[in-house]
Order: sequence, then C-alpha cells, then structure tokens
Amino acid sequence: MQDVMTRNVVNGIDLDALGQVVGEIGADPSKALVRFAVSTRWTGQTGSRSKVSEIVLGGEKIARDFEIVADEPEELLGLNKAPNPQELLMAAVNACMTVGYVAGAALHGITLDTLEIETTGQLDLRGFLGLDDGVPPGYEQIDYVVRIAGNGTPDQFEEIHRTVMATSPNYFNMARPIRMNGELALV
Repeated sequence: MQDVMTRNVVNGIDLDALGQVVGEIGADPSKALVRFAVSTRWTGQTGSRSKVSEIVLGGEKIARDFEIVADEPEELLGLNKAPNPQELLMAAVNACMTVGYVAGAALHGITLDTLEIETTGQLDLRGFLGLDDGVPPGYEQIDYVVRIAGNGTPDQFEEIHRTVMATSPNYFNMARPIRMNGELALV
C-alpha cells in the first residue's frame, strides 16, 4: 500500500483511488449501479426521523448507520427542533454539488481555499394546503450561488461549474422531472 504522504491527494481527494474506481467502472458497467434507500418514521407532530442503513454499490452491500431528523418551525405547527424537509432538500443538493466541485478542482490540480453554495427557493403554501389548484405545491425555481476560490483560473472554475451542472445527480434530480412510484401499504 502506498504511503498516504506519497499519494496524489488534492483537496482531500485521493486521485489515484478515484482513477482506480473510474477504471473499474469503465471496464465493468455493472459496478456503476448504486442503490440508495432511506426509511422514515413519524416521531409526532411534524417531526420525523430517517434512517440510512446501507447502500448497494456494484452488487455489494455497504453498511451505513446514519439518522436524519426533520421538523417544521413553530409557525408551521412544528417544534423547531430540526431543519424542515425543504431545507434538507436544499442541503442534499448543495452537498452533492459540493462533491462535484471538490473532485473537479482536484482533477484539475486546483487546491481550493473556499467553497460555499447558498441555495434559496420560495414556495407558495396555498399549493401545499390545497387552497388553490392553480398554485403548485413545490418550487417553480431554485436559485443558488457558488462561491469558490483557489489556485485555479476563472476559465477552469467555469469549466468545473459546467461539469457539475452536467453530472451532479442531485442537480439532475432537481432540474428535471423524475418519476415517483408511490404505493400505499396499510398496516
């Protein structure tokens, strides 16, 4: 095993390991498939607790053990004990894009000094509350600003930005409709 100090690491990303993963997936596309699953339980009032227990990557199960708590502010009938689902949605998009910016910079040999993504969106609660069929229950637009600095050129950062918009899974999920296959199971 190569010593960590001699590895090709930029922004905490091991480029040798990344190259190996890319090579393995390129050689065997079945290794590219990853399945995520989250189960969520109501905890009272507007609260919920989601559990992440595993992912399946290339047919292999990888144990995970994380909980995500959600709640609404008191003004929306919650206890204000955790971020609400909309804030978690934005956090998930930001986190996914962050991976893309960090990895993209690392692949270009750019050491980052700072990376921040600020995302905003406005909902009209009349749609959620069923008060007006003409009002959508979700966002019609999400705005975000990426603040990035490092030893790259403006052209390099612009290229990374375009790449993130083209390859980030959560950017893709938010920018295009995806099919939701819901099933009700009475217990």
